[in-house]
Amino acid sequence: MALKQDRSTLQTDISFFMNEVAERGGVVALSTAGSGASMDNGSAVVSYSALPSGAVPMGLLINDMVNIDLTRQHLNQYKDEVQKGGKVTLLNKGWVVTDALEGTAPNAGDLAYLGHSGNLAASDLANDAGDADGTSRIVGRFLSDVDQYGYAKVYIDLPNTVNKSA
Repeated sequence: MALKQDRSTLQTDISFFMNEVAERGGVVALSTAGSGASMDNGSAVVSYSALPSGAVPMGLLINDMVNIDLTRQHLNQYKDEVQKGGKVTLLNKGWVVTDALEGTAPNAGDLAYLGHSGNLAASDLANDAGDADGTSRIVGRFLSDVDQYGYAKVYIDLPNTVNKSA
């Protein structure tokens, strides 16, 4: 997965930790929730969910998560690296250009759903009985078709405020 620098950040969230190595550009889901504001609560953890069924999307990962020996080298600030177990920056509102896509190629205007392992999909891949219409996994909308390099522009709009009764 990759995230290009071409983006517009309207709202981010810095209240979650991530305990695994991961590349930026995919949508993370809630693993465990903290209590209260959870700003420094280590139990507020997000991860790339292997299965989108039942997952609650929290935002698009802006940082690269690495596991390096910090006594031998520094985090690469130009890549916005964060050590495994550290706080991450999640994009809640704004648009990005990413290649974290799966399934059929999206077209501009298609809804963006949470897919497997943090990927974005143009259709709901979970189809579970608890949320048959997939509205809880909608993370935004595609703003472009996929280019020749596999990247698409997508608008992220979380938390999801889709009205199921409408």
